[in-house]
Amino acid sequence: MSEIVPETQLYLISPLEVGGAFPQRLERALDAGQGLVAAFQFRVKGIDQHEAARLAVPLQEICAAREVAFIVNDSIALAKRLKADGVHLGQEDGSPKEARDELGREAQIGVTCHASRHFAMEAGEAGADYVAFGAFHPSTTKDKGPDAERPEPELLEWWSRLFEIPCVAIGGITPANCRPLAQAGADFLAVSGAVWSGDEVKAIKAFREALGLRSS
Repeated sequence: MSEIVPETQLYLISPLEVGGAFPQRLERALDAGQGLVAAFQFRVKGIDQHEAARLAVPLQEICAAREVAFIVNDSIALAKRLKADGVHLGQEDGSPKEARDELGREAQIGVTCHASRHFAMEAGEAGADYVAFGAFHPSTTKDKGPDAERPEPELLEWWSRLFEIPCVAIGGITPANCRPLAQAGADFLAVSGAVWSGDEVKAIKAFREALGLRSS
């Protein structure tokens, strides 16, 4: 029997270290999150594209086997090389139009919009498939430091009320603080440290319970 897909799903972001035993951790997390985890973002820093591709391929296969979208962070070129499901762009990583031209009509293109309504509307007009707001809480993964403007859940309410393009909430999201963001209208909750800093299966189950879903 297929599981009902919840209104708010998880969007996992990788830790920076994705070698070693990480593929097995990803398998366990996705298996625990069946029907809850919609996407996985491959996010590495400071390595060349060849090494990034070598690390990405086994993770991409794990996602494909579980029908979880495999999204590459920052790099349109790497997403194209891998034939990834999509790419996630920061404000300095290229435009959705450029990504669409390179990756094709079916690619999922997301854009980081921080706390800016203007950035989000621009991204939507440029053809983004989703917009990401944050960081809602302090985060070592997706934060611009203590001076970064932190959005309020009302931003998610505003966006989901006026636009059909899905929105992602990013930044320090844990099972303890995720529910208000889901209730405000986040289609996806981007999570990283809350899952990978400890037992990934326990973390996924805790998110499931926090969102009012039964454990699988």
